[in-house]
Amino acid sequence: MTSPTTEAGRSVAAIDRAVDVLFLFADSSGTLGVTEISRELGASKAVIHRILTSLRARNLLAIDPDSRRYSLGPAVLELAAAYRDQLDLRSLARDGMQRLSTETGETATLSVRHGNRRVYVAQVTPPREVKMTVPIGGSFPLHAGASSKAFLAWLDEGELDLYLAENPLDAMTESTIVSAEELRTELQSIRRQGFAVSLGERQHDAGSVAAPILDHNHRPVGVISVCGPIERFRDKIAHSAAAVVEITRELSTKLGAQPPT
Repeated sequence: MTSPTTEAGRSVAAIDRAVDVLFLFADSSGTLGVTEISRELGASKAVIHRILTSLRARNLLAIDPDSRRYSLGPAVLELAAAYRDQLDLRSLARDGMQRLSTETGETATLSVRHGNRRVYVAQVTPPREVKMTVPIGGSFPLHAGASSKAFLAWLDEGELDLYLAENPLDAMTESTIVSAEELRTELQSIRRQGFAVSLGERQHDAGSVAAPILDHNHRPVGVISVCGPIERFRDKIAHSAAAVVEITRELSTKLGAQPPT
């Protein structure tokens, strides 16, 4: 007679194997057949076929009737959507922002987009007497400053065209980019290097670097920046940029964005 402990162990093993199958599809760029899965996981075709049948019944996998090859099914999207819905960006970013502020000795901020403007929703300040602070809830245009440009740089071409058509590029300081052509060139550079830099573009005495938090469609859902007094910050740009990019890539991965190649 089979003991309850043995049955429980088999059930756990079967669940582990099913999870292995799903992650195998996640790592694959296309469809998979029973033979490939069996070989990759070191399990018999009969075992793999039972797992695939069970996952198909829950719509976690789909099968092409002609090729008999499998792919991820629509229920995976439901799980992903549920995961994204329960995430709070401020909570998700809190630890990374604290780490960023500690590592750089400067203020870390989080901004979200609100229409054609950006809004500060959180900040972490360093324990030093002279430091930058930002107005939580403060709203700013998308063309001036590192955090703003980090949003614009990851919009698609149509959205960027619409923004430039509907919004004047007003100068906030003498360093603000007010030429649409120059701004487009700047945004292309930001996209290539992965971060934006501002030295007095929005505020005379402020320097900052910023990078976007991207969702599964590689759209910017938030931007994290490091900012400080401009004269002190000039020598910190490279180090701060590397730290910001590292943090935002970690957060983007949690939202389903694929890491850059």
